[in-house]
Amino acid sequence: MGERGSGLEALLAAAGEGTGPRPVEQWNPPYCGDIGLAIRADGTWMYQGSPIGRIGLVKLFASILRKDEDGRTYLVTPVEKVDCHVADAPFLAVDMAVTGAGADQMVTFRTNVDDVVMVDAAHPLRFVEQASSGGLKPYVRVRGRLDALVTRAVYADLVPLAIDREGVP
Repeated sequence: MGERGSGLEALLAAAGEGTGPRPVEQWNPPYCGDIGLAIRADGTWMYQGSPIGRIGLVKLFASILRKDEDGRTYLVTPVEKVDCHVADAPFLAVDMAVTGAGADQMVTFRTNVDDVVMVDAAHPLRFVEQASSGGLKPYVRVRGRLDALVTRAVYADLVPLAIDREGVP
């Protein structure tokens, strides 16, 4: 990772302080390789095979996460870009709130890293068929090309909200 150091320390220094997503789509740093970051299907963030237990660190990393057109996910800072291997979705939708009813209902999700997104054109809810079981897995767009998998408990609360709208796919 260049002359600045290696591993998590360099990435933390480059990421800086603050909360919330950074303008990662505007950054075009050089690719600096794979330092062993991964997000398991259960939402656990890993560094070189060990879980990252500090939620503040996970939230910081989540704020600099980007999925590029090549389908790969990276942690991006203004000066470097490293791989982040994602088993399914980088985030989990762990809570849901509903306002309104019928066609006027609005569904809002909170992720495991405290992003809050309301389902709309910029944050669509989509269902992907599982080849192995034929069941459906729900995902909501959080930002960029990054999705949150709706957890089973939240999915169970979501199903009764479905409405039949003729002519809408």
